[in-house]
Amino acid sequence: MRIVIDIRKLHDYGIGTYLRNLLRQLARIDHDTEYVLLCRRSDQQFADRLGRNFRGVNEASGLYSVSEQLSIPLNLARLSPDLFHTPHYVLPPLAPCRSVVTIHDCIHLIFPQYLPHRMAYLYARTMFWTAVHRASRILTVSEASKNDILRFFDVPASKVTVIYNAIDDLFFEEPPEAEIVRVRERYQLHDRFVMYGGNVSPHKNVERLIEAFVLLRQDGLDDLKLLVTGGEVSRYSSLRRAVHRHNLHQYVRFLGYQSTTTLAALYRLADVFVFPSLYEGFGLPPLEAMASGTPVVVSNVSSLPEVVGDGAIQVNPYEPRAIADGVHRALDDAELREQLRVRGLARAQSFSWSASVKRIHGIYQEIAAR
Repeated sequence: MRIVIDIRKLHDYGIGTYLRNLLRQLARIDHDTEYVLLCRRSDQQFADRLGRNFRGVNEASGLYSVSEQLSIPLNLARLSPDLFHTPHYVLPPLAPCRSVVTIHDCIHLIFPQYLPHRMAYLYARTMFWTAVHRASRILTVSEASKNDILRFFDVPASKVTVIYNAIDDLFFEEPPEAEIVRVRERYQLHDRFVMYGGNVSPHKNVERLIEAFVLLRQDGLDDLKLLVTGGEVSRYSSLRRAVHRHNLHQYVRFLGYQSTTTLAALYRLADVFVFPSLYEGFGLPPLEAMASGTPVVVSNVSSLPEVVGDGAIQVNPYEPRAIADGVHRALDDAELREQLRVRGLARAQSFSWSASVKRIHGIYQEIAAR
């Protein structure tokens, strides 16, 4: 059996985490199927190192481009696979084989205003429609995302399978003391701080988090800092303006993207991790922080309650006061902090890449055998 997987998003944060763990687990459990990975030329060595039954094939077309609509089907025609798996919502209509598509969320349909222009929205809408109707099976990462897919598209619920994400094992492990010291000194983290991790696009709601931080300082927590990791803040000038408006230059820091090892140390150093997103297909950062033993405050909307369960404080993300109150409780209630640490770790451990990829592998076999 030959299965082709599009791994051009290997280095993305969310979908990249999905792909890296999917491939590592497949390499552990399946030594017979031939896996051909459509990848950038620079990632072919990664593909080849996975095992003797894995190989990379160059796919140079751009993501979300017209060229991929022709280039990928041509590659598939040459390779003659039994199954093609695309890990995001782009499935070229000319794909000449059975297919499985993973749709992580419907963000581009729910928040079209965040796309660069109307043509981008039309492209996304068309690709979503093609993917859900042409795929033999749709995989998604939460019941919330499944409900969104069924709300936007008239497909049978039985065609959509929920298989949860998980997090890298690294976040369950205590980082070496030297790494903790390095990160603390590099970023001068000698005061209490609240941390946010993830990209900083508008639906992540970081601007309201800054407003909540203002309220926390007004409540007397004037020793507190706010650390924002991930994303290019230069793309969203409203965040800088919010910091300037409230005169918070000394107290709010934007660190940009960080390696997983640095993130693991930052989670452990943070006093509270806050994730006030307005929409998530799954939401990996809260689970990473929970695995690190850090108290977590999240939105009570979208997939987040489903994912964090009783392992985090849930708040209304549209109310800065509610976000601030949640953070205040997580900071100052020692008994609650310990409960969140224990429950959060247990909740994070309930998600397993091994179990999830076994289910994906079973679907591969089922669809390819038809």
